[in-house]
Amino acid sequence: MVTERDFKDFMADVCTPVAVVTAMADGLPHGTTVGSLTSLSLRPPMVTVALEQRSRLLPKILRSARFGVNLLGAGQADVAGVFASSAAERFDRVGWCPDDGLPRLRGAPGWLVCELRRHVTGGDHLLLLGLVTRVSGTRGAAPLVYGGRTFGTHSGAAPTNTRSLTDRITAFAH
Repeated sequence: MVTERDFKDFMADVCTPVAVVTAMADGLPHGTTVGSLTSLSLRPPMVTVALEQRSRLLPKILRSARFGVNLLGAGQADVAGVFASSAAERFDRVGWCPDDGLPRLRGAPGWLVCELRRHVTGGDHLLLLGLVTRVSGTRGAAPLVYGGRTFGTHSGAAPTNTRSLTDRITAFAH
């Protein structure tokens, strides 16, 4: 039997992109940090994000059927922390502006505007399937990722193992 601890420890070693999902409700911005942003489809362009079923943001997205995705960049771990907290004044602590009727974080290198097409229950989360209606951002910016229970980045400029792919495949095969 898989224990919750075993599963959490395994998943801690999986690097995930860090984003802040946002929505507007009653003229106020709302948002939360997620590590579950995934590309779903190219035709049409769709993404998925997962929110806990008890998330305060979830009913706002379900009601409006729209959400924004602010892809965070390297150096924005503090922003991720703000939106992962339960603080009510999250948007008072970061720069943001309305963009296409949704809260967009200033300095986030990537931005998606999504229409909610469907939601699917998955355990204690709801998987949101969003049709991407707008994309903007800085190509090539180093993303903020979460893995090994810490924030970091991945970039083509980051140091890597210098062995060639052929050497690695050969070593793996033997």
